[in-house]
Amino acid sequence: ANFAITTQHGAFAYGGMPAIMSKGTHEEKGKYLKDLFEKTYIADIVERHRMLNDKAVLEVLLDFISAAVGSLTNAAKLSKTFDGVKHVKIAPQTVSAYLDYFVDAFLVSKSYRYDIKGKRRMGSPWKCYFADVGLRNARLNFRRQEENRVMENIMYNELAAREYDIDVGSVEYNFKRAGKSQRAQLEVDFVANKGSKRYYIQSAPTVAEEEKRMRETNPLNRISDSFKKIVVVKDDMIPWHDENGVLYVAVTQFLLDEEAMDI
Repeated sequence: ANFAITTQHGAFAYGGMPAIMSKGTHEEKGKYLKDLFEKTYIADIVERHRMLNDKAVLEVLLDFISAAVGSLTNAAKLSKTFDGVKHVKIAPQTVSAYLDYFVDAFLVSKSYRYDIKGKRRMGSPWKCYFADVGLRNARLNFRRQEENRVMENIMYNELAAREYDIDVGSVEYNFKRAGKSQRAQLEVDFVANKGSKRYYIQSAPTVAEEEKRMRETNPLNRISDSFKKIVVVKDDMIPWHDENGVLYVAVTQFLLDEEAMDI
Protein backbone atom coordinates (compact mmCIF):
# COMPACT_ATOMS: atom_id res chain seq x y z
CA ALA A 1 0.00 0.00 0.00
CA ASN A 2 1.10 3.59 -0.53
CA PHE A 3 0.52 4.42 3.13
CA ALA A 4 -1.94 3.79 5.92
CA ILE A 5 -4.25 6.35 7.43
CA THR A 6 -3.13 6.94 10.99
CA THR A 7 -4.25 10.32 12.28
CA GLN A 8 -5.21 13.61 10.75
CA HIS A 9 -1.64 14.75 11.43
CA GLY A 10 -0.16 11.77 9.58
CA ALA A 11 -0.55 10.50 6.03
CA PHE A 12 -4.22 11.50 6.07
CA ALA A 13 -3.15 15.17 6.20
CA TYR A 14 0.34 15.23 4.68
CA GLY A 15 0.22 12.47 2.08
CA GLY A 16 2.97 10.11 1.04
CA MET A 17 5.72 12.15 -0.60
CA PRO A 18 9.03 10.54 0.51
CA ALA A 19 10.63 13.72 1.92
CA ILE A 20 7.63 14.49 4.12
CA MET A 21 8.95 12.07 6.75
CA SER A 22 12.04 14.22 7.25
CA LYS A 23 9.99 17.29 8.13
CA GLY A 24 9.25 17.71 11.81
CA THR A 25 6.63 20.38 12.39
CA HIS A 26 3.33 21.14 10.68
CA GLU A 27 4.85 24.37 9.34
CA GLU A 28 7.82 22.50 7.82
CA LYS A 29 5.57 19.89 6.21
CA GLY A 30 3.21 22.52 4.85
CA LYS A 31 6.04 24.62 3.38
CA TYR A 32 7.60 21.57 1.74
CA LEU A 33 4.30 20.59 0.08
CA LYS A 34 3.47 24.12 -1.06
CA ASP A 35 6.97 24.60 -2.48
CA LEU A 36 6.73 21.27 -4.27
CA PHE A 37 3.38 22.28 -5.74
CA GLU A 38 4.60 25.69 -6.90
CA LYS A 39 8.20 24.99 -7.93
CA THR A 40 7.71 21.57 -9.48
CA TYR A 41 4.17 20.98 -10.72
CA ILE A 42 2.92 24.47 -11.56
CA ALA A 43 6.31 25.65 -12.86
CA ASP A 44 6.52 22.59 -15.13
CA ILE A 45 3.02 23.14 -16.56
CA VAL A 46 3.60 26.87 -17.13
CA GLU A 47 6.95 26.31 -18.83
CA ARG A 48 5.90 23.32 -20.92
CA HIS A 49 2.75 24.97 -22.26
CA ARG A 50 4.09 28.56 -22.29
CA MET A 51 1.33 29.79 -20.02
CA LEU A 52 2.97 32.57 -18.05
CA ASN A 53 0.08 34.94 -18.77
CA ASP A 54 -2.49 32.34 -17.70
CA LYS A 55 -0.76 31.22 -14.50
CA ALA A 56 -3.36 32.98 -12.33
CA VAL A 57 -6.15 31.07 -14.07
CA LEU A 58 -4.32 27.79 -13.47
CA GLU A 59 -4.00 28.64 -9.79
CA VAL A 60 -7.72 29.33 -9.41
CA LEU A 61 -8.66 26.15 -11.28
CA LEU A 62 -6.43 24.16 -8.92
CA ASP A 63 -8.22 25.72 -5.96
CA PHE A 64 -11.59 24.73 -7.42
CA ILE A 65 -10.68 21.10 -8.07
CA SER A 66 -8.89 20.82 -4.72
CA ALA A 67 -12.11 21.78 -2.98
CA ALA A 68 -14.15 19.45 -5.20
CA VAL A 69 -12.12 16.23 -4.76
CA GLY A 70 -14.51 13.29 -4.81
CA SER A 71 -17.37 15.33 -6.32
CA LEU A 72 -18.78 14.94 -9.80
CA THR A 73 -18.04 17.91 -12.03
CA ASN A 74 -17.26 18.82 -15.64
CA ALA A 75 -15.66 21.59 -17.67
CA ALA A 76 -18.93 23.47 -18.17
CA LYS A 77 -19.64 23.52 -14.43
CA LEU A 78 -16.12 24.72 -13.64
CA SER A 79 -16.46 27.41 -16.31
CA LYS A 80 -19.62 28.65 -14.58
CA THR A 81 -17.79 28.61 -11.24
CA PHE A 82 -15.12 30.91 -12.69
CA ASP A 83 -17.83 33.29 -13.85
CA GLY A 84 -19.83 33.14 -10.61
CA VAL A 85 -16.97 33.26 -8.09
CA LYS A 86 -14.21 35.17 -9.87
CA HIS A 87 -16.32 37.00 -12.49
CA VAL A 88 -13.94 35.72 -15.13
CA LYS A 89 -15.18 34.11 -18.34
CA ILE A 90 -13.22 30.98 -19.23
CA ALA A 91 -14.58 28.76 -22.01
CA PRO A 92 -15.29 25.12 -21.07
CA GLN A 93 -12.88 24.04 -23.81
CA THR A 94 -10.09 26.03 -22.14
CA VAL A 95 -10.92 24.57 -18.73
CA SER A 96 -10.82 21.09 -20.25
CA ALA A 97 -7.42 21.75 -21.84
CA TYR A 98 -5.97 23.03 -18.56
CA LEU A 99 -7.28 20.00 -16.70
CA ASP A 100 -5.55 17.79 -19.25
CA TYR A 101 -2.32 19.63 -18.45
CA PHE A 102 -2.75 18.68 -14.78
CA VAL A 103 -3.34 15.06 -15.76
CA ASP A 104 -0.28 15.04 -18.05
CA ALA A 105 1.81 16.42 -15.17
CA PHE A 106 0.69 13.48 -12.96
CA LEU A 107 -0.87 15.94 -10.54
CA VAL A 108 -4.46 14.70 -10.82
CA SER A 109 -6.38 11.82 -12.39
CA LYS A 110 -9.90 11.71 -13.77
CA SER A 111 -12.42 8.99 -12.98
CA TYR A 112 -15.32 8.78 -15.43
CA ARG A 113 -18.89 7.66 -14.81
CA TYR A 114 -19.81 4.12 -15.81
CA ASP A 115 -23.41 3.05 -16.38
CA ILE A 116 -23.38 -0.34 -14.64
CA LYS A 117 -26.65 -1.64 -16.08
CA GLY A 118 -26.05 -0.16 -19.53
CA LYS A 119 -22.42 -1.32 -19.47
CA ARG A 120 -21.04 1.88 -20.96
CA ARG A 121 -18.67 4.64 -19.91
CA MET A 122 -20.02 8.20 -20.01
CA GLY A 123 -17.83 11.16 -20.86
CA SER A 124 -19.30 13.58 -18.33
CA PRO A 125 -19.42 14.36 -15.49
CA TRP A 126 -16.29 12.96 -13.85
CA LYS A 127 -14.31 13.15 -10.61
CA CYS A 128 -10.79 14.47 -10.07
CA TYR A 129 -8.40 12.88 -7.58
CA PHE A 130 -4.97 14.17 -6.56
CA ALA A 131 -1.89 12.00 -6.97
CA ASP A 132 -1.03 12.91 -3.38
CA VAL A 133 -3.56 14.08 -0.77
CA GLY A 134 -0.89 16.12 1.01
CA LEU A 135 -0.56 18.33 -2.07
CA ARG A 136 -4.33 18.77 -2.17
CA ASN A 137 -4.55 19.63 1.53
CA ALA A 138 -1.63 22.05 1.33
CA ARG A 139 -3.30 23.75 -1.62
CA LEU A 140 -6.23 24.52 0.69
CA ASN A 141 -3.92 25.51 3.57
CA PHE A 142 -5.18 22.42 5.43
CA ARG A 143 -8.53 24.14 5.98
CA ARG A 144 -10.70 21.44 4.43
CA GLN A 145 -9.51 17.96 5.38
CA GLU A 146 -12.89 16.26 5.00
CA GLU A 147 -12.24 12.70 6.12
CA ASN A 148 -14.62 11.14 3.62
CA ARG A 149 -13.13 12.93 0.60
CA VAL A 150 -9.51 12.42 1.64
CA MET A 151 -10.12 8.74 2.39
CA GLU A 152 -11.80 8.30 -1.01
CA ASN A 153 -8.81 9.94 -2.73
CA ILE A 154 -6.37 7.67 -0.88
CA MET A 155 -8.38 4.59 -1.87
CA TYR A 156 -8.42 5.72 -5.50
CA ASN A 157 -4.64 6.09 -5.48
CA GLU A 158 -4.20 2.64 -3.95
CA LEU A 159 -6.43 1.01 -6.58
CA ALA A 160 -4.52 2.85 -9.32
CA ALA A 161 -1.22 1.65 -7.84
CA ARG A 162 -2.58 -1.89 -8.06
CA GLU A 163 -3.20 -1.23 -11.78
CA TYR A 164 -6.99 -1.28 -11.73
CA ASP A 165 -9.02 0.71 -14.22
CA ILE A 166 -11.31 2.82 -12.05
CA ASP A 167 -14.67 4.38 -12.85
CA VAL A 168 -17.46 6.00 -10.86
CA GLY A 169 -20.41 3.61 -10.94
CA SER A 170 -23.90 4.85 -11.81
CA VAL A 171 -26.91 2.67 -10.92
CA GLU A 172 -30.23 3.74 -12.43
CA TYR A 173 -33.53 2.53 -11.03
CA ASN A 174 -37.25 3.26 -11.42
CA PHE A 175 -39.74 3.94 -8.66
CA LYS A 176 -43.22 5.38 -8.20
CA ARG A 177 -44.09 8.50 -6.25
CA ALA A 178 -47.64 9.81 -5.97
CA GLY A 179 -48.65 7.28 -8.60
CA LYS A 180 -46.12 8.56 -11.13
CA SER A 181 -43.16 6.59 -12.44
CA GLN A 182 -39.83 8.29 -11.77
CA ARG A 183 -36.19 7.53 -12.43
CA ALA A 184 -33.22 8.07 -10.13
CA GLN A 185 -29.50 7.36 -10.11
CA LEU A 186 -27.31 6.11 -7.28
CA GLU A 187 -23.54 6.29 -7.13
CA VAL A 188 -20.92 3.62 -6.46
CA ASP A 189 -17.63 5.28 -5.55
CA PHE A 190 -15.42 2.85 -7.48
CA VAL A 191 -15.91 0.27 -10.20
CA ALA A 192 -12.44 -1.31 -10.25
CA ASN A 193 -11.55 -3.57 -13.20
CA LYS A 194 -8.44 -5.61 -13.97
CA GLY A 195 -8.63 -8.44 -16.48
CA SER A 196 -11.61 -10.62 -15.60
CA LYS A 197 -11.86 -9.14 -12.09
CA ARG A 198 -14.31 -6.45 -11.06
CA TYR A 199 -15.08 -4.93 -7.67
CA TYR A 200 -17.80 -2.49 -6.67
CA ILE A 201 -16.46 -0.44 -3.76
CA GLN A 202 -17.97 2.17 -1.45
CA SER A 203 -15.91 4.46 0.79
CA ALA A 204 -17.68 5.18 4.09
CA PRO A 205 -16.47 6.94 7.26
CA THR A 206 -18.69 4.62 9.32
CA VAL A 207 -21.55 2.12 9.08
CA ALA A 208 -22.14 2.00 12.84
CA GLU A 209 -25.71 3.19 12.39
CA GLU A 210 -28.08 1.01 10.40
CA GLU A 211 -29.39 3.97 8.41
CA LYS A 212 -25.87 4.85 7.23
CA ARG A 213 -25.13 1.21 6.37
CA MET A 214 -28.29 0.94 4.30
CA ARG A 215 -27.48 4.17 2.47
CA GLU A 216 -24.03 2.87 1.52
CA THR A 217 -25.27 -0.55 0.41
CA ASN A 218 -28.40 0.60 -1.45
CA PRO A 219 -26.54 1.10 -4.77
CA LEU A 220 -24.60 -2.15 -4.34
CA ASN A 221 -27.74 -4.18 -3.68
CA ARG A 222 -29.30 -2.88 -6.90
CA ILE A 223 -26.48 -4.38 -9.00
CA SER A 224 -27.59 -7.76 -10.30
CA ASP A 225 -24.27 -9.30 -11.35
CA SER A 226 -22.11 -11.52 -9.12
CA PHE A 227 -18.95 -9.41 -8.85
CA LYS A 228 -17.63 -8.60 -5.37
CA LYS A 229 -19.27 -5.73 -3.49
CA ILE A 230 -17.28 -4.01 -0.73
CA VAL A 231 -17.79 -1.22 1.79
CA VAL A 232 -14.52 0.20 3.14
CA VAL A 233 -14.87 2.04 6.45
CA LYS A 234 -12.58 4.26 8.49
CA ASP A 235 -13.47 2.47 11.73
CA ASP A 236 -11.29 -0.45 12.83
CA MET A 237 -13.22 -3.69 12.51
CA ILE A 238 -12.95 -7.38 11.84
CA PRO A 239 -14.04 -8.02 8.23
CA TRP A 240 -17.57 -9.37 7.90
CA HIS A 241 -20.26 -10.06 5.28
CA ASP A 242 -23.89 -9.05 5.53
CA GLU A 243 -26.92 -11.09 4.46
CA ASN A 244 -26.49 -9.92 0.83
CA GLY A 245 -22.83 -10.92 0.66
CA VAL A 246 -21.45 -7.36 0.89
CA LEU A 247 -17.99 -7.31 2.51
CA TYR A 248 -17.19 -4.69 5.18
CA VAL A 249 -13.50 -4.04 5.81
CA ALA A 250 -11.45 -1.38 7.61
CA VAL A 251 -9.54 1.06 5.40
CA THR A 252 -6.22 0.21 7.08
CA GLN A 253 -6.62 -3.45 6.11
CA PHE A 254 -7.81 -2.48 2.63
CA LEU A 255 -4.66 -0.40 2.10
CA LEU A 256 -2.13 -2.74 3.65
CA ASP A 257 -3.43 -6.10 2.43
CA GLU A 258 -4.13 -6.58 -1.28
CA GLU A 259 -5.91 -9.84 -0.47
CA ALA A 260 -8.47 -8.04 1.71
CA MET A 261 -10.73 -7.41 -1.30
CA ASP A 262 -11.19 -11.16 -1.70
CA ILE A 263 -12.00 -12.10 1.90
